[in-house]
Amino acid sequence: MAELATARHRSSASSASRRLIGRWVAETATAWSLAGPAVALMWLLLLGPAAAVVLLSFTDWSFGQPTMSWIGLGNFREMVADQLFRTSFLNTLVYVAFTMPLSVLLGLGAALLIESGTSGRGFYRTVFFLPVTATLLPMAFVFQFAYFHPTVGIINQTLSAFGLPTRDWLRDPDTALLALGVIGIWQSVGLNMVLFLAGLKGIPKDLYDAAALDGADGAWERFRRVTWPMLGPATLFVLTVTAIKSFQVFDTVIALTQGGPGNATNVLLFQMYQEGFSFLRSAYASALTCVFLLFVLVLTLLQVVLVDRKTHYG
Repeated sequence: MAELATARHRSSASSASRRLIGRWVAETATAWSLAGPAVALMWLLLLGPAAAVVLLSFTDWSFGQPTMSWIGLGNFREMVADQLFRTSFLNTLVYVAFTMPLSVLLGLGAALLIESGTSGRGFYRTVFFLPVTATLLPMAFVFQFAYFHPTVGIINQTLSAFGLPTRDWLRDPDTALLALGVIGIWQSVGLNMVLFLAGLKGIPKDLYDAAALDGADGAWERFRRVTWPMLGPATLFVLTVTAIKSFQVFDTVIALTQGGPGNATNVLLFQMYQEGFSFLRSAYASALTCVFLLFVLVLTLLQVVLVDRKTHYG
C-alpha cells in the first residue's frame, strides 16, 4: 500500500509538472506572438541597420563596388590620423558646448516668465513654440539674410549705427560656427520651454506654502528651495534631448556653409555625409557613424548618471 501511495504521489507530481511546463510554453508562445511583430520591426528598422553599419565599418567597401574585403580596424586607424576628423569632432564639441547650456537656460527662463504671468500665456507659448514647428532649412536662409548678411543684416546694421566694425558672420572662420549655434538655440528654446512648463505644472503648490512658512518669501528663495529641486526630472530630460539634438546638427551646415569657411563649420554629421554620399566611401562613413553614436551614447549616459544623482523625484 505504501508503494502504491508513493507511485500515485509521483504520478500526481509528474502531472502537475507537465501542466506547469505546458502553461509556461503556452504563455511564452502567446507573449512572443504578441511581441514578435514589434521585435521584428525593431530589428528591421533599428537594430538590423545598426548591426550592418558596424559590420561595414570593418571592411573597405565603397558604394557601387561588387566586392568587399575585411580590413579590421583599418578605417578606425585612418580616422585617428585624419586631421579633418579631428577638426569636425572639435567643431561638434564647440557647437554643443555653445548651444546646449543657452538652450536650456533660455527655455527655463521662458517657462518661468510664462508661468509667473497672469495673462497672455497661450499667446506667449505659441510664439516661443513656433520655431519648433518651423522647417529649419527655409528658416536658416531667413537668418542668413535677416541677421547675418554682411550689408543688410540686422546685426551688422546695428553695429554700423554705433560705429562698430561689421563682419561677414557666416564667412568668417571665427564666427561661422557660433552663427549656426544661434540658429540652433533659436529652434531648441521652444521645445525646452514646453518641457519645463510641464515640469512646473507638476510641482505641488503646497510646497511653496511650506517654504513661505520657513521664511522663503522671495522669488529667488522659492526658486532655489522648491522650483529648481522639483524640476530635476524635467531638467534631466531636457539636458539629454538638447545634447542629442546639438550633436545632430546638419541642416544649417549643409544649407549655409557647406562645412566652410576653411572647415570651420565641418561637423561630424556633415563629414559622414560627405564621405558616404559625395566620396562614396561607405565603409569609412560607417566607421565615422560608429564613433559618433558611441560618443553620443557615452556622453548621454554620463550626463544622466551625474545629473540623476542630484535629481529629486517627488
